[in-house]
Amino acid sequence: MTATLRLGTRGSALALAQSRMIAAQLEAQGWAVALQVIRTTGDKITELPLSSIGVKGLFVSELEQALLDGSIDLAVHSMKDLPGEMPPALHLAAVPPREDPRDVLVGRTAPGLDGLRPGALVGTSSLRRRTQLLTVRADLGVTDLRGNLDTRLRKLDEGQYDAICLAAAGLHRLGLRDRITAYLDTTLMVPAPGQGALALQTRADDARTSDAVGTLNDPVTARATHAERTVLAALGGGCSIPLGALAEAMGPALTLTAVLAAPAGAPLWRVTLTGDDPEALGRAAARALWDAGASSIDGLCEPT
Repeated sequence: MTATLRLGTRGSALALAQSRMIAAQLEAQGWAVALQVIRTTGDKITELPLSSIGVKGLFVSELEQALLDGSIDLAVHSMKDLPGEMPPALHLAAVPPREDPRDVLVGRTAPGLDGLRPGALVGTSSLRRRTQLLTVRADLGVTDLRGNLDTRLRKLDEGQYDAICLAAAGLHRLGLRDRITAYLDTTLMVPAPGQGALALQTRADDARTSDAVGTLNDPVTARATHAERTVLAALGGGCSIPLGALAEAMGPALTLTAVLAAPAGAPLWRVTLTGDDPEALGRAAARALWDAGASSIDGLCEPT
């Protein structure tokens, strides 16, 4: 009898597309995979800005609880949704190859950020995107935008926004590349830690599932995202703080750029460091941000 893995996923079109992709790869190895859709807090609360909810793991907590209570064997997350730390009984069994980590603009008319009219209305649910956009174009009206990808695109098409800011990876995975009007260079818009990557999470004591999923791991992506997530974990922040972090492999070394904004959006602190050890590099970047001024932000922890 073929062994079955119970895969937990959110129910959005993007989450299902990502989970089906992982399921297909596991099925090619001889596993049967049963998808189980689980609604998360972030899916249930759609009328409030993410930053105002004040809960870490808005899109992952229910999936993690399903793992802990044994109702699923594997959870597939967008890595950028994961808080810096996870329950000790769980671990990341694999990080598959990364999609494009960049942010993009989807506009109704303007080809890019420079082409937006003064005062143009740009929609985003991310404090990180908001603060970095306003650093470059302080004249823009950046306002909150919630909902799944289809909802966001519909609101744009209805004329509620001049442009919206999204992750390239989601549009790519849903076959919507043609909606992208501009890719934002990572020197201008540093992505969220882990953006574009998937996190395959299992119970730490489930060797069967961890071994099966481990075959999908990409060491280059795993090292880079580990450095990025370490910045988040070292500062004690959730995925809603305005932190950007991107590590890129330069041979055996990683170059890590991290940015963090003050609560009011300015100043914007930026550091770039290079090193061989992802964890040490992430901690060093967190310390550099703390020393630059992040210590003034309530709710963050001093890196050790």
